[in-house]
Amino acid sequence: MTRDVKDIPKGIAARLGGWSTRHRRAAIAGWLLLVVVAAVVGGATGAREMTDSERGAGDSGRADEILEDTDLVSPAAEQVLIRSAEPDGWVAAADELVAGIEATGEVLGVQEPLRSESGHEGLIGFAMDGDPATAGDRVEPVIEVVAEVAEAHDDLEIHQFGRASADAALADMLSEDLRTAEFTAVPLALGILLVVFGALAAALLPVFLALTACAGTFGLLALASHQVPIFESTSSVMFLVGLAVGVDYCLFYLRRERDERAAGRDAGTALRIAASTSGRAVLISGVTVMLAMSGMFLSGLMLFHGFAVATILVVLLAMVGSVTVLPATLSWLGDRVEAGRVPLLHRRSRGGGGQARPRGRVVGALIRLVLARPKAAAGVSGVVLLVLCAPALGMKTELLGLEKQFGSEAELSVAYSEISESFPGGPAPAEVVVRADDVTAPGFADALTAFEQRLVDAGQFGEAVEVTVHEEENVAVIDVPLAGSGSDDASRDALATLRGTVVPETLEPVAAEAYVGGDLANSEDFNDQLGQDLFPVLLYVAAITFVLMLLSFRSLPIALASILLNLLSVGAAFGAMTAVFQHGWGADLLGMEPAGSIEAWMPLFVLVILFGLSMDYHVFVVSRIREAHDRGLANRDAITDGIRATAGPVIGAAAIMIAVFAVFALLRMQDMQQMGIGLAVAVLVDATLVRMVLLPALMSLLGERSWYLPHALSWLPRISHGETAETAPRQGEHRREDVNMGAS
Repeated sequence: MTRDVKDIPKGIAARLGGWSTRHRRAAIAGWLLLVVVAAVVGGATGAREMTDSERGAGDSGRADEILEDTDLVSPAAEQVLIRSAEPDGWVAAADELVAGIEATGEVLGVQEPLRSESGHEGLIGFAMDGDPATAGDRVEPVIEVVAEVAEAHDDLEIHQFGRASADAALADMLSEDLRTAEFTAVPLALGILLVVFGALAAALLPVFLALTACAGTFGLLALASHQVPIFESTSSVMFLVGLAVGVDYCLFYLRRERDERAAGRDAGTALRIAASTSGRAVLISGVTVMLAMSGMFLSGLMLFHGFAVATILVVLLAMVGSVTVLPATLSWLGDRVEAGRVPLLHRRSRGGGGQARPRGRVVGALIRLVLARPKAAAGVSGVVLLVLCAPALGMKTELLGLEKQFGSEAELSVAYSEISESFPGGPAPAEVVVRADDVTAPGFADALTAFEQRLVDAGQFGEAVEVTVHEEENVAVIDVPLAGSGSDDASRDALATLRGTVVPETLEPVAAEAYVGGDLANSEDFNDQLGQDLFPVLLYVAAITFVLMLLSFRSLPIALASILLNLLSVGAAFGAMTAVFQHGWGADLLGMEPAGSIEAWMPLFVLVILFGLSMDYHVFVVSRIREAHDRGLANRDAITDGIRATAGPVIGAAAIMIAVFAVFALLRMQDMQQMGIGLAVAVLVDATLVRMVLLPALMSLLGERSWYLPHALSWLPRISHGETAETAPRQGEHRREDVNMGAS
């Protein structure tokens, strides 16, 4: 039914949309200028990655901090293992390797080869010269020497592992994986949007805005990194979130505008309605996501601060672009937004009879079934969700070493395994950092001797203990090989002994500070800090969600249900990650390799991300239900109308998110795979079981109590949810007063 333009609710989103359509050249040009300037300036300044001490926590972080404060950061250590069939058959090749490695001019002193107990293996240790943070850029000549010697001695096994070679491989992998994600996820998103809209121009708009938002964020993130340094995976995570959120926001906005045009609105009115409804929902969702992401600032781990900055920036740009540049572009294009029509897809996208709201048979049948048996629907969906969450009860986390990140068949992983087997603790020793008043004092030397003897007596440590005393800085650094693989129970027991008795009883009496670092210590300390952070972050994110939903919908039950439904989605993500990557269930089917544990930063990150992303669907679905309710529909009719009206966009948006996350699940890095699987499963569950079954079932059981607001909160502002001025219901709809409200 036609309505006067003046009756369309005004709000921030409507005003932004109105300004953009009146000044569309300024809006579009301003957006492009912002993106270009941010990308150019950010590229010129470069990004700063966090140091070891900024990445760490606890005693291991303090050990790294001492080394950084005294400019004694340990050089990038490398090891080369040579194995022969006959004892000592590797000696000649070892001499060639030592000479060749020294000739590169890129290394510090090369140590004499260590001989294994069997005599079949020799281990050459050395360190890269210069800044360890950039050693990966200079290690290629060394890798070439090792490869040449291996080719000349094909009867020997030669393996190289170390920080520099691992950093080089990691940089190549991250770069290739990001390109793969870009060139795979973008076409997938475009293809899904083409199915949703049936026209190439309409499908390109959300992708264009999402990509420009990501491009601008890359530049802004580089600038921000000089205040909050970033982790090596932060850019990949930002792109993942930005593409998914940017496309989704534009999809919901554009779909509402298309629906209004299909319902007979003129172009201007359709844009104004889209701005005041979907635009408003975009703002609510975007603010909710950003506030949820800000919960990561409560963590004591700098890694999450970088994630928070990156995700907040990309969501902010995606949100601003959706409520300004998108309406300006739609106003400029007019009916040309239907250019590039795909005949069959275009007819499907419009829906039968030119109706503005999709009336899919499957969705209609599902919602009728849910509302006919709401108790059964709530019970069955609840049980299914709890089953999906169950594996998470046994989740184990650790900072995955590069040998687990790359997979067991990767060359570096094989090298790590072979070196650990022949020389336990060699690739990943514990690092004891001791700062004293005077490291040249006799008492300090005696303490070092007692320390080494205690290591021998304990029987939990390797023989290749290296002690380096820096007299000028009064600091000693001791590398202590741990028993076991470097991350198993034997290694953890050895670390506990080192920290619990050996260091306190021998070194602490003569030291101002004595801390144990190294890869395993970093992982243990990170996990401990994460355990302290998780509950406060969860409490903050849940509180933010509750307050925003209460303000948006003036409903206590809806606000509480938002938290419950989000927790179920998060639980499903945790359960999926644990099942596949810890227990290995279905890993072969998916072509993935379980690491035996979950990346330590993943649970908190996924918790925050999903609390934010789940709001996309929740806000859009509940807004449409509330809009129908405010028009005068009975509770069940409002639920039916809202679910049907949003089913198409929600399914399309979910398909895009799942596709993007699935692309990341197919990358080679273990942490990206875990994140991709967890988020993809969560979005699938959230858009189907949670929003299409459990949410309507709960609202049906609550009836009009769904909109209950305690009298003490009646002062909360009333926010319009759309077309409240319509004077007549659509065909087949019923006013609340005409329906028996006692039905459940």
